[in-house]
Parts: sequence; structure tokens; C-alpha cells
Amino acid sequence: MDEISDNPLRQGLRLRRMPSPCALIILGATGDLTQRKLLPALFSLFRQDLLPLDCQIIGFARREKSSEQFRAEVSERLGSNEQAARFTQQLHYHCGDFTDSGSYESLVKFLSSMASAGEAHKNRLFYLATPPSRYPAIVDLVGGAGLAAEQTGWTRIIIEKPFGRDLSSAVDLNRKITSVFDERQIYRIDHYLGKETVQNILVFRFANGIFEPIWNRRYVDHVQITVAETIGVEGRGRFFEETGITRDIVQNHMLQLLCLVAMEPPSTFAAEAVRDEKVKVLQAVSPFKSSALEQNVVRAQYRAGSLWGESRIGYLEEEGVAPDSTVETYTALQLHLNNWRWAGVPFFLRTGKRLPKRVTEIAIFFKDAPLQLFGPDAEGEVAANVLVLNIQPDEGISLRFDSKVPGPGGRIRPVTMDFRYGSSFGEPAPDAYERLLLDALIGDSTLFTRADESESAWKILDPVLSRWQQQRDVRLPGYATGSWGPAEADQLIGRMGRTWRRL
Repeated sequence: MDEISDNPLRQGLRLRRMPSPCALIILGATGDLTQRKLLPALFSLFRQDLLPLDCQIIGFARREKSSEQFRAEVSERLGSNEQAARFTQQLHYHCGDFTDSGSYESLVKFLSSMASAGEAHKNRLFYLATPPSRYPAIVDLVGGAGLAAEQTGWTRIIIEKPFGRDLSSAVDLNRKITSVFDERQIYRIDHYLGKETVQNILVFRFANGIFEPIWNRRYVDHVQITVAETIGVEGRGRFFEETGITRDIVQNHMLQLLCLVAMEPPSTFAAEAVRDEKVKVLQAVSPFKSSALEQNVVRAQYRAGSLWGESRIGYLEEEGVAPDSTVETYTALQLHLNNWRWAGVPFFLRTGKRLPKRVTEIAIFFKDAPLQLFGPDAEGEVAANVLVLNIQPDEGISLRFDSKVPGPGGRIRPVTMDFRYGSSFGEPAPDAYERLLLDALIGDSTLFTRADESESAWKILDPVLSRWQQQRDVRLPGYATGSWGPAEADQLIGRMGRTWRRL
């Protein structure tokens, strides 16, 4: 048996119902996302018999090539083996311009010509692996060609982040998409939601009776969410100048993690019930007051420094970056939720580039015991109980608690219990895109972002981004490459009597 089919972390995928035959049209088929993520994920589903043989994958891009050339290129990347050869027979290539109506008219004919191969042409899934600036034109042209209609089967569209660059543009984008597609047809994808540990947050909370009773303001002191990267802008300075790390990471990834940690139990584990509870979390976030914005939000840029023994240049020296840029590569902020469960509990979020370690985690800090009973030897040694959900790179869960040091004395020392997916199940977790593509093919939108969810996230950050837009002549605080961020971030959390967790 194929080793991938033995992976216990994929057994849940096999228990799900089989996707219907369909035509999967990937717009941007020659791009990096398609080559590195989408096609390998589809191949993995194929190897698990989760991709119907009559599911036809059509690559849509501007480069001139034949279907045979496309198959050969994909086969070379996947490896020369029998399964790759069978998988690539489901691949086709359609040359066209994303902004040319004639390309979509010829796509209609292309899909019709495949009708004899089975029922795939009746169901259609579009994946927009293109620059976000192309989304409105593509949606218009797909609708104009009649490809969004559901006359003989279903039609769905997957849209990559970012969903706009502020509230106004997000509203405009949603209005444009919903003028052609119904909301139930739209799948806004955030790959973080496909990660095993992210999905396991809900299972951990709602399937284990020992944790849910203490998951509230009575027992939780504060929460820290960290997304740290060791890389810089990696030659994408021009792109990053238009985005910044707040738009790139905070608005989507980090606020999604916040929702899953803070949401109430849904009435059922159905897509709309889960997404309703996530929206409630975002709507409960206390708005940033302009008078206190600087005390609750910190932004900074990495400066030159050393990482892993190598000297690195600062952000302002990167190619494509303006020498007076005020685009942030580090953001830390404090949020509060105005609801019954979390009133008074601060949530601290931090993310940055060129930090010492690549790690994404959620740390739940519990309140101290009401009384210290263990004498002077224990003073200063008792540490807070911390539950850590590790998202990457080592997916798992750890719990820190205090224990007596062996011997006649009364010393206490923190110890940690660790659970790791790889060591517990003996296999790496499936790639996030594998799970999300399967969900879209099946029609399960639970792990995808709804329009009001996206807009609610932008409402939280819009005051921050607007203030920064007005401060284009300020010099941002710096932090050395290889450090954990600027001193201002330590001050932000220090004002609340807390410190950042050491990673």
C-alpha cells in the first residue's frame, strides 16, 4: 500500500465523502503558488484516491504551451513514477489572457469539448492564483462568459488573500464578486486554517471537558499570539512596500487564530454556525481609540544585523524599498474583547520578519494560584501555567506547570508536557492546501472566510492603517536583525505587567 495512505493524520480525509467530478480551472497555472502548493496538493489527494479520475484540471495562463508540455513540466516536478504519469493525464492547458473576454469564450468551448470525457464539465471550480489586482476583471469576465451560472451543476470560486487592502477596498471587492457569484459559491482561502493544529484548536477546546470550563476570564490571565519569521522580504521589496506585515499577516492569519481561540461553542459544527461565532469575536474587539493608539500598537522595521552567523542588511537597504519608507516589518498590538467570556483579558499579538526563530504559536497564560503555600524556597520559582498551541514549524501542544524538585528541600521548578503530531502519529501532517482544496471540491466552506468576516477584520485595523497613512514622514523604530523586536514592543506588554514569552 502507498505510504501516504497509511498516514493516520490523513485518515480523516478518507472518511469524508468523495468529491463530485468537476473541471478545476486554475487561473495563474504557471505561477509559484500553483507549482509549489496547488499541484502537489492535488497530486497528494490523487494518491489517496480522493480526486475522481474524471476530475479534469485545467491550467489557464498566458504563456504559449500545449497540454502535453504542461503535463511534462508538472511530471518532472512530481517525479517520474506511475502515479505521477496517471495524475498528469488529468491535466490540460488553456492559453489565454486573464483580461480578454475572448479567452473566456474559448474556455467555454474548451470545456464543452471535454464533455465526452464524462460529467466533469457540469461542475466547475475556479481557483484565482493570480495577483489580487486581477480579481475584479476575472470575476466580471467569468460571469460574462456564463461560467458562473449553475444550470447543469455547481460552480465555485476560490480567492486567495489579501481580500482588499483596507475596509473600503474589501467592501468593493466583495460587492464585485457577489454581483456575479452567490456568497455560498465563494471560498476565500487562508492557508493557515488548513493547518492541523489550527483545526485542532476547536477539537482541543470543545471535545475535552477539562479545558473548556477554565477557558475564560476567571482563569485566563492573558493570551499571546506570535507569528515570527526569520526571512526578510526576500527580493520582494516592491510588493512588500504595498502591503506591510500588518496587512500581510495580522489582518488574516492572526485574527483568524484569535477567532478560533476566543469563539463560543457553535450550535453545530456546520460551516455557517462556525463562521457566525468567528464573526462575533471580531465584532467584539474593542475599537482602537485614536488618543491611545500609540500605547496599544507598535510598528517597526528590521535594521542590519546578524542571523545564524551571517550579516544581513536592513529593510531600508533592500532592493525596491524606498530609503524613507514607513512600511512596517514588525507589528505588536494589544486587543480586548467586549464580551462576557473575555472581558478584562488582554490579547497580545506580535509578528515580524528577521526574528531569531521561525515559529507560530498561541500561548494561553493562566492566572496564579490564589495563595503560595510552599515556603521561602518556592518564592520566585513558581511560574504561570501556560498552554501553548504550536502551529509551525513543529505542530503540537505543550503545557507548562509547576512541580517539586526531587530531594529534601522545597524547591519548585516549571516542567513541560509535550505533544507533537509527528512523534505521536509517526507521520508529518498533511499540507494545508491539501485539506482546503478537498473541502472546496466537496463544498464544505467551514475553513474559508465569509464576506462579513473579512470586512469585520478590516474594521479593526482600519483606524491603525489610516493613522499610519497620515504619518508618512516619521522614522519608524528599528530592531536589529536576529533580535525579538523593538524595545517599544516590550514596553507595550510591560505596561500591562506582562512580558513576552521566550521562544
